[in-house]
Amino acid sequence: MNWKKLWSFIPVRLTAGILCCALLSGCAGLHGKKKELRATGFYFDTVITVTLYENGSQQLLDECMELAGYYEQLLSATVEGSDVWRINHSGGQPVTVDQDTLTVLETALFYAELSEGAVDPTIGSLSSLWNFGSQQKEIVPSPASIEEALSHVDYRLLSLEGGQVTLKDPQARIDLGFIAKGFIGDQMREFLLSKGVSSALINLGGNVVAIGCRPDGSPFRIGIQKPFAAAGTPALTLDLSQTSVVSSGNYERYFIKDGQLYHHILSPHTGYPAQSGLSQVTILSASSVDGDALSTLCFILGCEKAAQLLENYPDIQAVFITEDGDIRSVHFDQEPSLR
Repeated sequence: MNWKKLWSFIPVRLTAGILCCALLSGCAGLHGKKKELRATGFYFDTVITVTLYENGSQQLLDECMELAGYYEQLLSATVEGSDVWRINHSGGQPVTVDQDTLTVLETALFYAELSEGAVDPTIGSLSSLWNFGSQQKEIVPSPASIEEALSHVDYRLLSLEGGQVTLKDPQARIDLGFIAKGFIGDQMREFLLSKGVSSALINLGGNVVAIGCRPDGSPFRIGIQKPFAAAGTPALTLDLSQTSVVSSGNYERYFIKDGQLYHHILSPHTGYPAQSGLSQVTILSASSVDGDALSTLCFILGCEKAAQLLENYPDIQAVFITEDGDIRSVHFDQEPSLR
């Protein structure tokens, strides 16, 4: 496959700022005149935190959490009655959905078509089989069950027409885990900017969106989690402002069975956890939804193909951490600070 030719069709909207990884240690202490405001909630099976440093209020924090709840009610595959849940349980019939749901599905299909299914929004039958959720069971599915699930994974089964969505295979299932949090991060950022917030951090569990910089004018400092180390142990640190940082890694949700590591980033082609030689990918970009999709895709592709992909997009920054612990950065003027 000619990846360079394939990726040359990515539109200019894939612009970026900097990068970061899966578990983030947070920013350094802020010394603005006003005390920061912070709210935490649990959505999409992860803890999310919104911190406002300038021009914030408790009402804005409450509204951010309401936004998270609203999008969970649209995009979660496990919340009964959500748009995605209704599509998955429609028996192949058209379902009328919210415009935001259509937007996310259109973006997901864009990346699926571009990568010829290396990422695929219809991976739900496979991801539910492996069950890397909060109630995870450390069971490796049988080859026969994986083959059966794979027979229902094909983004071409997903049809968007007008305000309706149709899954042509009644047993196919949508799972937007590779893109939904990025979309929500972008929506929260636009909401806060519209309310005059000039300094904030949105942390959606591996997806961080920085609004502006620290109140003193310096960039936020983010620690990139060292794979398989104790939580909060950084492999390196990144300075960022006015950008999105998204990371994907094989140490976030995993189990070890008979000496083999099984993680939650599944290949839609093989049905098994992606074996790319990487432990972590961090993408820095202007758009969090693009960073979300690219972090998963780059992890599945592996370091060399991912770096080749990003050659065409100098505004996208990335950090790759291999299974051997080597760190490679792409499009940084200066190397990230190692810890």
